[in-house]
Amino acid sequence: RILHIHRNVPGVLSQINDIFRDRGINIDGQFLRTDPKVGYVVIDVTADEEQTTSLREAMAAIPGTLRTRVLY
Repeated sequence: RILHIHRNVPGVLSQINDIFRDRGINIDGQFLRTDPKVGYVVIDVTADEEQTTSLREAMAAIPGTLRTRVLY
């Protein structure tokens, strides 16, 4: 499970999903919640440690990202 907290601007979720697509990693589940300034998405994924690290680093590089964290 990966958590991504970001500024609530258009296109962030699309960029996150592109990262998974580009790596050929399927999203098992996804939950998004926003308020006028901040959004967060929780993503369930089946991936090994190397893939998870790559995902987290790529998501952290998205403009507007406030924090990313691998929960488990």
